[in-house]
Amino acid sequence: MSVTVLTGGTVVPVDPQRRVLTEGAVAFAGPGPGPADGTILAVGPPAEVLAAYPDADVVDCRGSLVLPGFVNTHTHLFQTLLKGLGDDRVLSDWFTAMTGPSAVALTEDDVYVGALHGCTEALTTGTTTLLDFMYVHPRPGLADAVAHAMYDTGIRGIVGRGYTTTGTDVGVPPELIEPLDVALADAERLIGTWNRPGSRVRAGLAPCMSWTVDAATLRETRALADRTGALVTMHLAESPFDVEESQRRFGMRDVPFAAETGLLGPDLVAAHCVQCDDTDLDLLAASGTAVSHNPCSNLYLGSGFAPVPAMHRRGIMVGLASDGPASSSNHSMLQAVKFAALLHKGVHRDPEIMTAEKALEMATVDGAAALGMADRIGSLEPGKRADVIVLDLSNLCVTPVHAAVSALVYSQRGDEVDRVYVDGEPVVAGGRPVRVDARTVRERSAAAAAGLAERAGTARLGSRPWRSVVTR
Repeated sequence: MSVTVLTGGTVVPVDPQRRVLTEGAVAFAGPGPGPADGTILAVGPPAEVLAAYPDADVVDCRGSLVLPGFVNTHTHLFQTLLKGLGDDRVLSDWFTAMTGPSAVALTEDDVYVGALHGCTEALTTGTTTLLDFMYVHPRPGLADAVAHAMYDTGIRGIVGRGYTTTGTDVGVPPELIEPLDVALADAERLIGTWNRPGSRVRAGLAPCMSWTVDAATLRETRALADRTGALVTMHLAESPFDVEESQRRFGMRDVPFAAETGLLGPDLVAAHCVQCDDTDLDLLAASGTAVSHNPCSNLYLGSGFAPVPAMHRRGIMVGLASDGPASSSNHSMLQAVKFAALLHKGVHRDPEIMTAEKALEMATVDGAAALGMADRIGSLEPGKRADVIVLDLSNLCVTPVHAAVSALVYSQRGDEVDRVYVDGEPVVAGGRPVRVDARTVRERSAAAAAGLAERAGTARLGSRPWRSVVTR
């Protein structure tokens, strides 16, 4: 068993004691077939850890911050190819004018290349686990392409096999609508293929949103989730349009609709929940449903802000997320964690309502719990998977450092990530990905993005006139 010891850095393990070790060490085993391989072995003072593992490969982390990898609870990797095309639009218009047409034109290669770029981008900004919501399937094999990109980059990922089963009356392209039995059969195939013991890549279920599904879709999703043990995720109460359409179609808001059809539960990650009222929050809390908070995307689309403090008061588990780059412009959890810490202070005019420490918890341990993986990831504790990141805190923006967590959340530029390990395997070194070549990834995604925009007729959205004042 090969052992690595990261020593001398400030270690923030986000463990139950919420320790901050100003000079600490983390020992972990490299990947392998043994039961301890790929796990954290010890966290503590350097002398103690080094004495326990005298033959370890020692990495000097002085001047750095060592912490658990970020857990991104909601993104859309294919949207890596759509950055900058959907600016200044509300969600419904953003989907019908740009995202929907782009989705119809997606090829398997587009999705693979976009996901490869997105996973690489995520890893190099400190994310070690992400939940991808792959909701568009104009042709077969697209979810498989996402899973293969996850595998090839070394990230820990869940592919939410999404589906839309209705919605042409509100602008969903017919090419994106699937028969429910076809979608669920493909989802079950993916679950059987990827959900193996020890696999970093897994598959889950992802009915899209209230205006693209019906009651049967959610009931059958619940039945399949119960039978397979797969994670479920769905967009809920993201925009006013979502709630209004749910009331029109089903005579109730979308959270009560999800409750009535049996979808809510501790295996569901409800994405966004921006428009939730008190009744919605009570239903989420009573069912044990987790929430994915996407502050950057919600602001970009003008959707509003999720009532996260009210969720916390009810004991709802809230993880943090970037959302897809078509509505957040990148996959960076470093960006999301700062927005999450600042947004609620401003909205509530209360600087104490969201702390830097809580924002970091949402990006790590709370995100892990939301994904049902709290026993494996989210903190640096012996026995958990060795998903570890090292950030260089020597740049001018961050220094001088008085408080490590504050520096991480409020002062970082976003390019501080130096090393990333998943299952003890180095997947980022010196800020560069290990398994793939960053330049090749960028070149392939640029070509795919240009070709997709041309085929979808959305290239014009990238060269719009200058607009100092937006009018419609």
